[in-house]
Amino acid sequence: MKTSISLNPTIIVIFGGTGDLNLRKLAPALYNLYSDGYMPEKYAIIGTARRKLTDEKFRETIMDGVNSFSRSGKVKQEKWNKFAEHVFYSPVDVEAPETFGDLKANIERHQKEFGPDTQILYYLAVAPNLFPLIAKCLSKYKLAGNEDNCRIVIEKPFGRDLETAKELNCILTSIFSEKQIYRIDHYLGKETVQNIMAFRFANSFLEPLWNRTYIDHVQISVTEQLGVGDRGGYYEGAGALRDMIQNHLLQLVCLIGMETPVNFDADEIRNKKVDVLKAMRPFGPEDIRFSTVRGQYTKGWVEGKEVPGYRHETGVAPDSNTETFAAIKFFVDNWRWQGVPFYVRTGKRLFQTSSLITIQFKDVPHHIFPSTVTEHWQQNRLIISIQPEMSIRLQVQGKRPGLDMVLNPVDMVFDYKGTYTTESPEAYETLLLDVMTGDQTQFMRADQVESAWELLMPVVNAWESKKSLSFPNYTADSWGPEDAEALIARDGFHWFTLPLNKD
Repeated sequence: MKTSISLNPTIIVIFGGTGDLNLRKLAPALYNLYSDGYMPEKYAIIGTARRKLTDEKFRETIMDGVNSFSRSGKVKQEKWNKFAEHVFYSPVDVEAPETFGDLKANIERHQKEFGPDTQILYYLAVAPNLFPLIAKCLSKYKLAGNEDNCRIVIEKPFGRDLETAKELNCILTSIFSEKQIYRIDHYLGKETVQNIMAFRFANSFLEPLWNRTYIDHVQISVTEQLGVGDRGGYYEGAGALRDMIQNHLLQLVCLIGMETPVNFDADEIRNKKVDVLKAMRPFGPEDIRFSTVRGQYTKGWVEGKEVPGYRHETGVAPDSNTETFAAIKFFVDNWRWQGVPFYVRTGKRLFQTSSLITIQFKDVPHHIFPSTVTEHWQQNRLIISIQPEMSIRLQVQGKRPGLDMVLNPVDMVFDYKGTYTTESPEAYETLLLDVMTGDQTQFMRADQVESAWELLMPVVNAWESKKSLSFPNYTADSWGPEDAEALIARDGFHWFTLPLNKD
């Protein structure tokens, strides 16, 4: 929510500077911010990794990443040359603390050049087991700095259960204050996700309808056509529940379910999100049995090519119990949402890659039209499409043109491409700019992370302690296991999809 910005001189240190996350996401985002005029006048980007590289070689490496993955295409050489003047490399082995000495010297050199208002951002684009090591080394070498001018960005997964999340929070908060810690979830940086709050709280007609009186149920689906690919080793320790539901999907539930904030202050908004998590109904043994579904894909055909099952992917155990699909029915037990089910599902190797939030409204209290004219009758729906298209649709009933009275559903559509000519920024561009400006609105607070884990731990423990005898239980290019359809069909509903092209 920025119309103009003024940024202090900034030093951005990227741990894992030669890794995929930097090459695919961070470097392209920073270059695009520079291209669009959103970088500070004085800044330095310092990449770190174990490999010994020159500044020039590192610049070439990330230029390849920008050329391959930037939304704006290949770099313009003159502009890149000016950007690259601010890019540096400092080899650091996080398991050898003495290597932090050179990094400290490089940081202090830029601080001296930029002046006393220089802010330092540490981005941990590394494996989660390295988060505590890096934090402790930053503390040991007195690099944590003044809490007003030093921030640390932590990628997910933030812990792999409630206990490890608490341990990590404890370590981080012993070194940094909460206002310095940015737990990043790239989903919250997506343009359509950010528009949920604008759509909800800037339009007066929605608030009176946004409750149990008018809403029948809510669906949130984040589906992927791809399999785990070369991430099998990571995915074995995560699964769909940890990888997607604990963070991305619960964040979306919070945005849909939260009460109206008093203002746009970061902590006020995060308080309202935590309230949703604390109001969500805990899972007992019967709830896990009837309100959760897990699945694992087997081989199949995708776009004319045969693809392997999960247990045959690289790095995956041949008898793996890891779920690649999860569907859960949640309830938010408060005055606004009591009795309204929130259905969420996510999975890999599904029929379509899409992210949809569907709010289905209750039917009209009395049908005045005869059944002969309402053959295609459908309850009103609000559909927020995050990907692959970005749109907000309100599905209503309308009269079909002609002499006869025939009703059918029609869409009132807000389509980003049709409405705006400017290209939307990538999620990481938005979130990196927020870190530089010190805006924590889109970042998770410690209690929010722990509340999400606390809610899901009964499901995590139940699934890990009891091996699924049905795995694999859905084929690649399907919509997941049959039990997922039964989960929502028992309540008289069905999973909603948009008829999007499979590009």
